[in-house]
Amino acid sequence: MAYPIENKLVVGITSTALFDFSLEHQIYEQEGIEAFKRYQEANRAKLPEPGAAFPFIKRLLHLNRLFPEESPVEVVILSRNDPQAGLRMMDAVPQYDLDITRAFFLSGADPYPYMKAVNACLYLSTNKEEVRSAVAEGHPAGFVLPCATSNDDLDTQLRIAFDFDGVLVDDEAESQYADGGLPLFHHYETMNKDRPLKGGPLMPLLQKISNIQKIEKARSVNDPLKAVRVSIVTARNAPAHERMMNTLLHEGIEVDELFLTGGIEKKNILDVLKPQIFFDDQLGHLEPAAENTPCVHIPFGIRNQ
Repeated sequence: MAYPIENKLVVGITSTALFDFSLEHQIYEQEGIEAFKRYQEANRAKLPEPGAAFPFIKRLLHLNRLFPEESPVEVVILSRNDPQAGLRMMDAVPQYDLDITRAFFLSGADPYPYMKAVNACLYLSTNKEEVRSAVAEGHPAGFVLPCATSNDDLDTQLRIAFDFDGVLVDDEAESQYADGGLPLFHHYETMNKDRPLKGGPLMPLLQKISNIQKIEKARSVNDPLKAVRVSIVTARNAPAHERMMNTLLHEGIEVDELFLTGGIEKKNILDVLKPQIFFDDQLGHLEPAAENTPCVHIPFGIRNQ
């Protein structure tokens, strides 16, 4: 039996995060909404190129084919487009073999308030200010940075990488670093190593992913290539690792790879790891990495004040 909608991993995504509509957006900005509508209508038969978040969405939806009894994933398009302009996008969905059937077209209104209506644990958008507003209102939203996508249909494994502080957990520890630098941060984390950190914006997403991993584990046939691999790439290093591990244990979550970088450039690791998406709360880590890795900025906490 399929998951009820409240148990699914639901992602809301805008048209410009899923497809490359940069030219269309430029027309909208320079010539206005009517010129944009005319262009979309005249080019309805022209297939848009994949957007920066396309590889992540493609592999996320592939999980429904691996686990058809549960069909644990749902992707909903939440778009500022008007319904007529949205037809081009809906035409592209089956051409890319994406199992997306739900879409909201809002004619210029903010889409993110509808996250609760579909029980979404993530909202992806290329509109930076919209994402900031969403996060300020308590929504788990991320700004998708520009990235030249490279989609390999033979590579179906979903690889997701997360920063830890300010993404999976709140900014309690980062506040200590801001106040007293690395020595105070390490001292504080050592003293509090047995007290789990509170969940951050994307902890519900990781919990849903973890549930899918447990389904896979229960049905494993000793396939070394996992359907989902989860990595944490954090600036933490010893001794601050122990509180992080205790927090994950408290949440009942196991990750496949952990990188305690201690200040090593994250791009160097991500270029080898090759995740389809990486979430971080600091643009300074994301902007270099976005050359090769689809990256998402989570504008949450003290790092973004």
